[in-house]
Amino acid sequence: MSTLPDTIADSIEDAAFLDPPANAATNLLHRLLPAGRLKDLLSGTPLGHPAHPMLVTFPIGTWLSVSFLDVVGGRQSRATARRLVAMGTVAAVPAALTGASDWSDTMGAERRVGLVHAAANWAAIGLYASSWNARRKGRHAKGVGLAVLGAAAVGFSGWLGGHLSYSIGVGVDTTAFMTGPTEWTDALAESDLVDGRPVNVMVGVVPVLVMRRDGQVFALSDRCTHRGGPLHEGDVVGDCIQCPWHSSRFNIHDGRVVRGPATRPQPRFEARIQDGRVQVRQVGEQHALRTNPVASSEAR
Repeated sequence: MSTLPDTIADSIEDAAFLDPPANAATNLLHRLLPAGRLKDLLSGTPLGHPAHPMLVTFPIGTWLSVSFLDVVGGRQSRATARRLVAMGTVAAVPAALTGASDWSDTMGAERRVGLVHAAANWAAIGLYASSWNARRKGRHAKGVGLAVLGAAAVGFSGWLGGHLSYSIGVGVDTTAFMTGPTEWTDALAESDLVDGRPVNVMVGVVPVLVMRRDGQVFALSDRCTHRGGPLHEGDVVGDCIQCPWHSSRFNIHDGRVVRGPATRPQPRFEARIQDGRVQVRQVGEQHALRTNPVASSEAR
């Protein structure tokens, strides 16, 4: 039997009537935030992980402090509470912008949930801004009431944000649970490689991009770490492969992110040619959760 939170989340995911406004908003965001430095900054590319989860902690913390002061602070804490309301409201704007940037690269159910999440966030910002204004005018009781409504909106939005990340996987490295071979494993015939043209092959259950360039063979995970785009369908730009979905660029030599919105590098494979066959193996130590992709009891 589904719980009430699951029922609410499923209803939002299936709410197709949200598609027209969601699509219109994301189209506008794509025009305002094309691939480049600003998009990378909002995505968190320089940090190595999304910026939005980090930035939301400040407005949430200040607003929760307001609620605490409203309950136990007494009259002498009203000025401090008013300032905290203002600080949280101002800090919520860049947090919301980073979230909008991340959301613009979603689709389907993720986009619908993200739209409601964003609407709740902006409702909270509006309520806390109104709370600050009421407090400024000396209408303390009204300011407290608006802050309570704002806290409820933040709580609902935070729950949806958790659903987006932990249930749907938005913002998570899409290769997190993929495990490549640690021993040299046959991938394809050397004759199948055309210089400068990426090729997609399945090595076990992992899609791998293989490319030969200037006599060297390179191999990366073919699934973009950002939203799972098929990299072999993208363009080769200098020493990079560009994702066909959101234009993230990864260096073909080491998989590092050269341009976002991706924040995580592509898993890299060693590659060699042996008896006319291309062989690959994963580079680096396997993370514990990657060693058990089919939930085998032997991996416990």
